[in-house]
Amino acid sequence: MQKKVFQLLTDNTSGVLSRISGLFSRRGYNIESITAGVTADPRYSRITIVASGDDEILEQIEKQVAKLVDVRNIKELKPDESVYRELVLIKVKAEADKRQGLISLADVFRANIVDVAPESLIIEITGNQNKIEAFISLLADYEILELARTGIAGLGRGTQNVIML
Repeated sequence: MQKKVFQLLTDNTSGVLSRISGLFSRRGYNIESITAGVTADPRYSRITIVASGDDEILEQIEKQVAKLVDVRNIKELKPDESVYRELVLIKVKAEADKRQGLISLADVFRANIVDVAPESLIIEITGNQNKIEAFISLLADYEILELARTGIAGLGRGTQNVIML
């Protein structure tokens, strides 16, 4: 099993995300993560999907998604030709005596403390998946109360692959 990151440019219409995820569901394909948002042109949305499977399944995913009416363009975002980022919010139990250690760890990873409560901190970290996984693994000595991940958002490097509709 391998993972591929697909970037879709779609019409910004109601139900487009539902139709795309429905295709995955009907065919039994797995979505590792999916993010969506409007582009600089409000007529279009950019959707980033991370899917897993063997080469044949991933090729079928690309072909089937490309056939959907709302999809204007689909391309694979290859790791060496793209920039990927993910946002994670982590609520960590933090008594007063453990806070400084958490703050120092967050500083090393360029994470931000975005909320402080009497017994917890919420840490915001943005980066590639390796950075985020490394940070989360270093929180093993602390109790993670809640964690929310956005999924990968990505863009191809340079100007050669920019799609203009």
